[in-house]
Amino acid sequence: MTERWGLARLINRAQTSFVGLLRIWSIPIVVMLSIASGYTTYYGMSYFITWWIALIITIAIQSIIVIASLEIAGIHWKANRVRYLAVSLSLLIAVAASVTFSYFKFYEISEQKNIQLKHLASLRLSVEEYLDAVMLMSREVVAEQREKTEKAAEEANQAYLGTHPKVNARYRNQVGRGPFWRQYNRLYLKEKERLQALEQDAEALGRQVRALRERVARLATDSQNQKIYDQVAADLISVQSAFDALVRDDVRRVRSAPVLEPYDAFVQGVTPSFAMWGEFSLFAFVCAAMVDFFTILLSYRLEFTAPGPLSEHEQDMVYECLSQFSQLRINRNDELEIVIEKSPIEQARRYSDWSRMFGVAFLLSRGYLRKVGNRAVEFAPNLYPVVAARMAREVRRQRADRSDAGADGVARRLSQGADDAG
Repeated sequence: MTERWGLARLINRAQTSFVGLLRIWSIPIVVMLSIASGYTTYYGMSYFITWWIALIITIAIQSIIVIASLEIAGIHWKANRVRYLAVSLSLLIAVAASVTFSYFKFYEISEQKNIQLKHLASLRLSVEEYLDAVMLMSREVVAEQREKTEKAAEEANQAYLGTHPKVNARYRNQVGRGPFWRQYNRLYLKEKERLQALEQDAEALGRQVRALRERVARLATDSQNQKIYDQVAADLISVQSAFDALVRDDVRRVRSAPVLEPYDAFVQGVTPSFAMWGEFSLFAFVCAAMVDFFTILLSYRLEFTAPGPLSEHEQDMVYECLSQFSQLRINRNDELEIVIEKSPIEQARRYSDWSRMFGVAFLLSRGYLRKVGNRAVEFAPNLYPVVAARMAREVRRQRADRSDAGADGVARRLSQGADDAG
């Protein structure tokens, strides 16, 4: 039996120590969660107001969340509805502000990859549209020049054969390389030379276009490489220059190249704005709300479970004060409920309940009692082990007193028997 009681005591102590360790560990967790939530809140708020004002408001918001969570744990709805609603409203406003501005940071984190892909897709689309237009126009320019060259060649041939419409009637159908032919042949050679130059320029432009497309394809696989991005910008300028040289005599086909944004803007994430709510991200919202939810939950539990243990003197005082109450019952929460008002008999006797009311107020402030109304309080879970340990000591003391009293009685009877025998 002794071994069983020793094992039970050991298990009870281990459980008590573990629960106490969890309560102590809850404090740094709440602090870290508040810092994390404060950072994301400050990040989003600093884009709208001055940084130092955003910092002060952020500290106030996180303080209200923790303090209001602690207060709600100590307030019962039936005991003080006005205070409960006021604290709850303050907590709701603080959480709404925290989640709103934290959402911007988590949105940026969750959508960072998509934003980069959008920037890259926009760049590729604008460049490809420009290159397609450039190649199409270059082919049109070469085709038009080829037609002019072929027409000039045909006219030179007609001038040689004497069938050109502008040949004098006296020289019609006379074959030869006269002055008339030399004039048209010179025009033909000029157009042919221009065609060759355009074909060479178009071929060079095509090589530059292919090089630019290869650069853009490499940028798609390594969008964080500034060197590749700078090469894309340089190649785009080269293509623009080559195309301008190709169509310098045709102002109708002049086309401006797309202007690429600076590299810092290309790799920059999203700038927080309320327009983000238009493209609502459930993941970002859940992450922002989850941090504040855990902060509220742990803060509530921290106060609700009364982290501070009672000393030996305080335990004795609490037991003596609670034992003076006579109106006890098990309430609907399955907790021991005590009516703290005087009973009619105590009122009739003008009983002074100062000491036990002080004990109740002390336990309420420490979180070992919870107020459930104007007339009653209930035990918090941490108060049962305290009272049970004190009752166990009281039972052992009473047993020891009875044992001592029994031994004294036996001794007295033996002494009396010896006197009678004498």
